[in-house]
Amino acid sequence: MKAKAADYLLYDEERGVYRQSPEQAVRDDVEKRYWLHVGRTVLKDWRLYIMLVPMLLVFLFWRYFPMYELLGCFKVSDEVLPVSQQLFSGFSYFKRLLIGGDNLSLEFWRALRNTFILSFYGLCFGFPMPIILALFFNEIKSNIARSFYQVLTYLPKFMSTVVMTSLVMMLVKQGSLTSGMGIVSQAFVSLGLTSAETANAGLLNIPSFFRPVYIISGIWESAGYDSIVFFAAIIAISPTSYEAAQIDGAGKWAQMRYVVLPSILSTIVIMLITRIGSLLNIGYEKVLLLYNTNTYVTADVVSTFAQRYGLGGTGKGLASAAEMMNNVIGMLLVIGANTIARKASDVSLY
Repeated sequence: MKAKAADYLLYDEERGVYRQSPEQAVRDDVEKRYWLHVGRTVLKDWRLYIMLVPMLLVFLFWRYFPMYELLGCFKVSDEVLPVSQQLFSGFSYFKRLLIGGDNLSLEFWRALRNTFILSFYGLCFGFPMPIILALFFNEIKSNIARSFYQVLTYLPKFMSTVVMTSLVMMLVKQGSLTSGMGIVSQAFVSLGLTSAETANAGLLNIPSFFRPVYIISGIWESAGYDSIVFFAAIIAISPTSYEAAQIDGAGKWAQMRYVVLPSILSTIVIMLITRIGSLLNIGYEKVLLLYNTNTYVTADVVSTFAQRYGLGGTGKGLASAAEMMNNVIGMLLVIGANTIARKASDVSLY
């Protein structure tokens, strides 16, 4: 079908000509002056845009420039030549990791499985805890008491990873001649969850105990800090919603179920999507400080696998390929979670 002027213009019977509608004239004027409006806005709020410069530099130097090194996934590793001058090797590193059939491939699949298991357990047990804490803080009427409890839960997040892992190792340390077992190890023995011989060997030296220790310590470290977002969403709920629920005879539990949780559902969905996006991005620092050769079978993740082979100088291309696959899977998880959330609840990141 051919478009005609009559389809977009109005006919002026007095003058006998076609002219634009007032609404279309306004839209055309806005489009012509769009960049002028943007420039005036930037000049008006120039102080705010200057504050964006440090963030843009951080992303530029630590997020975009390192992408150049991803070419190492497809080129022969060479310590002398730069990446741009190395020979192209195709998908040989990916094939060796995925279908190589040797010990290296088995280690990669083990690391990928451990990464997914640790992240999945952290999502199942760690994601609800900030929401529960936010609900708990909301029910505390005393501002002094609430501030005190919030500081206690926020504090572990501001400790360095080395300090946190040192505390964890002290709590689950093995017994010796000079010092006894850690408090957690003693509690496990007293409750009959483990034997004295196992506790004396050190819980972090036993593969089956590494995952619980890692997950529980992660909840202890980040649950309080992550509850800030949910607590901010809760306090933004209008008091009239609580009053209406009380008039209908709703108690505290009913108010949480029918007022608080539906009001913060969009926040929960957005945070869940972002958490799923980082499902396979486990920071290797904590694992690197807690694991040892005895617990490789359950503790070795993709990041430590890449660190071991990449910094060791024996397989930088393999390490880059492993990390790239890890990031690609994370991107696909974000897209999938966002699509499901948009269709199920009309709430999504984009």
